[in-house]
Amino acid sequence: MSDKNVALKLAVNGEIKDVTFEQLALINNLDLAALVQLLIEKKIIEPEEIMDMVKKIREERYRNLDDLKK
Repeated sequence: MSDKNVALKLAVNGEIKDVTFEQLALINNLDLAALVQLLIEKKIIEPEEIMDMVKKIREERYRNLDDLKK
């Protein structure tokens, strides 16, 4: 595996394993999906609340650069 694709190296049972950015993104996505599903199944949060929060965070993080000058 090329070093430029390696995000980090993990020691697993004494063996060093390379983890790529793509693998990290996939792991993150799966973990997040599992967490959201558990929260919904346990009725800790409603799906609409998740969607509302995602919309709010997107608006905060991806606002226009002109908004930052204000």
